[in-house]
Amino acid sequence: MPKSTTFCNDWLKLVFNATATANLADNAGTSPLANLYVSLHTGDPGAGGNQSTSETGYTGYARVAVARTSGGWTVSSNSVSPVADITFGACSAGTATITHWAVGTASSGAGKILYSGTVSPSISISAGVTPKLTTSSTISES
Repeated sequence: MPKSTTFCNDWLKLVFNATATANLADNAGTSPLANLYVSLHTGDPGAGGNQSTSETGYTGYARVAVARTSGGWTVSSNSVSPVADITFGACSAGTATITHWAVGTASSGAGKILYSGTVSPSISISAGVTPKLTTSSTISES
């Protein structure tokens, strides 16, 4: 069953901007997340996966923290995008093909995936390559 456009935007603003939805949801937990963590994957982590499922492991890689604010994410028309390019560490050793990305709750380990999607075109990683997701990377809610 589809959700209204207004609720989709409210939901995305709650998750990505920590903006309360009046009379329904707020961000007033004892220690709400200040950042969301973007990870890169060599395969689809799937609905049952976590942030470490198929996560790349090239030398120089680490998840990137993005502020859970309107300064970190733009929410508009049932869609969310990063405000700035998300640039990962440069590869100094190893190879990988990045096919998916995810937004989750942890800076390392088996964090909870909130959203994931494909990287198109995929990114071929080798020494000297610095992968990034651009501001045209989007997550949609419907």
